Amino acid sequence: MIPVEVVQGDSPVILGLPHTGTWLPAHVEAALNPRGRVLADTDWHIERLYDGLLPGATTVRATFHRYVIDANRGPDDASLYPGQNTTGLVPLTDFDGAPIWEVEPSAEEIATRKAQFHAPYHAALAAEIARVKAKHGVAILYDCHSIRSVIPFLFQGVLPDFNIGTNSGASCAPAIEAATQEVAAATGRTHVLNGRFKGGWTTRYYGQPGQGVHAIQMELAQATHLATETPPFAYDERKAEALRVTLKAILERLVALAPEIRA
Repeated sequence: MIPVEVVQGDSPVILGLPHTGTWLPAHVEAALNPRGRVLADTDWHIERLYDGLLPGATTVRATFHRYVIDANRGPDDASLYPGQNTTGLVPLTDFDGAPIWEVEPSAEEIATRKAQFHAPYHAALAAEIARVKAKHGVAILYDCHSIRSVIPFLFQGVLPDFNIGTNSGASCAPAIEAATQEVAAATGRTHVLNGRFKGGWTTRYYGQPGQGVHAIQMELAQATHLATETPPFAYDERKAEALRVTLKAILERLVALAPEIRA
């Protein structure tokens, strides 16, 4: 299995898809417990949700599951949210805080996974950012995510539909942040900027506006596009089509901003 799938486009926008993969090496699957094998923490159907919304967009997608290794965590495994419950580079629990392994991976195994999966994903993403920036003078990385609406282990209450993360404004130009929030707000749906989710390692690491690379994370509540947030995690065509209108509008606004924010 190739750890990363890349589709090159000619747009200034790159879609990052680090958590849609469900592939597990056989030895990893064997080490998971029955709860872990459900793969509940997948960003279910996000690749389908964004498919075709922005012709010419480059996509970089991890094919492996986040339980193999999380492509949106730093290789040093530093916490993205110190003092809050979260999951690490190789998660030991699911989002409910329940163990997912029969046999937890060793330090040696984690190092192997970093080399075989995490590093190739980020090498591909970095290469596409460099290519797009060379072509347009700017690159806009839009990192695509989703999560269950209610997860008491991670946050209180019900998550807003749109959770926009820009590392508290540090990862992109203000115009990108403002445009994304404006389109989300116009829908009348719930939304928040830099709330519980401020952007993962990808957004924080690559977002260097002064260098012409802008990054923003969109964390969607899965209730916006799934029939149910429990197995079988079915895609809801009616919900998704309504949501796709908004997501398309956001991406088109980002393209339109590219000349304005060019370094």
